[in-house]
Amino acid sequence: MDATPSYIDDFARFIYESPSSYHAVAEAARRLDLAGFTRLAERDAWPEQPGRHYIVRDGALIAWVQPVGAGPTTPFRILGAHTDSPGFKLKPKPTIGSHGWLQAGVEVYGGPLLNSWLDRELELAGRLVTHDGTEHLVRTGPFLRIPQLAVHLDREVNNGLTLDRQRHLTPVFGVGDVTQADLIGHLAGLAGLDGSDIAGYDLLTADTAPPATFGLGGELFAAGRMDNLTSVHAGLLALILAGDAAFPGEGDGDGDGDGVGGEASAAPAISVLAAFDHEEIGSASRSGAAGPLLDDVLTRIGAGLGATVTDRLRAYAESWCLSADAGHAVHPNYPERHDPANLPVLGGGPLLKINANQRYATDATGAALFARTCARAGVTYQEFVSNNTVPCGSTIGPLTATRLGIRTVDVGVPLLSMHSARELCHVNDPAALSAAVAVFFTPER
Repeated sequence: MDATPSYIDDFARFIYESPSSYHAVAEAARRLDLAGFTRLAERDAWPEQPGRHYIVRDGALIAWVQPVGAGPTTPFRILGAHTDSPGFKLKPKPTIGSHGWLQAGVEVYGGPLLNSWLDRELELAGRLVTHDGTEHLVRTGPFLRIPQLAVHLDREVNNGLTLDRQRHLTPVFGVGDVTQADLIGHLAGLAGLDGSDIAGYDLLTADTAPPATFGLGGELFAAGRMDNLTSVHAGLLALILAGDAAFPGEGDGDGDGDGVGGEASAAPAISVLAAFDHEEIGSASRSGAAGPLLDDVLTRIGAGLGATVTDRLRAYAESWCLSADAGHAVHPNYPERHDPANLPVLGGGPLLKINANQRYATDATGAALFARTCARAGVTYQEFVSNNTVPCGSTIGPLTATRLGIRTVDVGVPLLSMHSARELCHVNDPAALSAAVAVFFTPER
């Protein structure tokens, strides 16, 4: 798990395969399948024996490693992240336009840095749902563009750009007669369907520029959706390592499809990757961190181990959650926006995020845990706290701590240009986070 080019190359492939939360979950599921994990359906009974399993709920995924020797009071080690990113979501009746242009009706999703989405080739990606409820993933490749008004037509644009969310952010995708164009029919065709088959859709924009390393020594990495695919990818690789450690052998070595193979050894915790959807819009959904998803899964795992209500609370009392989301590195052009004494830099390792008002869930015991974890992993970390005059955002960390009472620590990879169509990190920091998470999943005995 060291910071080699292979890690950032794999991360770039993961980003490319994940233009939407639904695609990110599909790519994570593909990798878990290859690693010997078994997909479970929420409507089915779940196996009670040890193993490596995962479930998918819409654009969210929860995966876990239940080792041999786990019992009713075995604690959980949870890595919480989110699969969604800011952008634009396709509205109903999406084919619009004027003055000979074909345009897509979109709604702002989350809090994107709006100007960063101008004059980029964008794609639509997400899921189409047919009348029988079947879901089909689709992506267009380069298809849309939000054109900016030329400087010749707005001589004051460089003195301040103001974008009206309804009038100025409607992307173009062609020219012609709006009454003859059928955007949904085109998308359905890409999925091998007819437009009349489509009863619903969840489709968002994504930047199509490929991830790239650049700068002196190739130490900088730029890509879209790093908030928060950095954490999803880091947690996914760490969980696969935890599964390999709990069940030595190549994949599902015993061939019975249950994800258990070879000799197995007990571990002091059940490792969990919780990749939620909808964090960028408040997490209040059935697949978001404010919903019941994580509680549902942990309750069912405990039930399979014979846990009573008291046993479950005892397990939670010894459990930990790392809420892993992107954080802010100091911006060299705007240093006054940061706390003057806490100035994390790219390449300095993952962030420990702290806020006096518990917008981040870190406290002193959590800080000590993360310090021990990073020391064991051999990585450095940095503290982040907001400037008192700049309001602090929040994460899924306080939600998890509030809903479940599990001790939670907020961490993440430092970025520049967060919520831009294209964000920036150091090539070493994502790998350092994954190394720390791998150690977190294997607590000291």
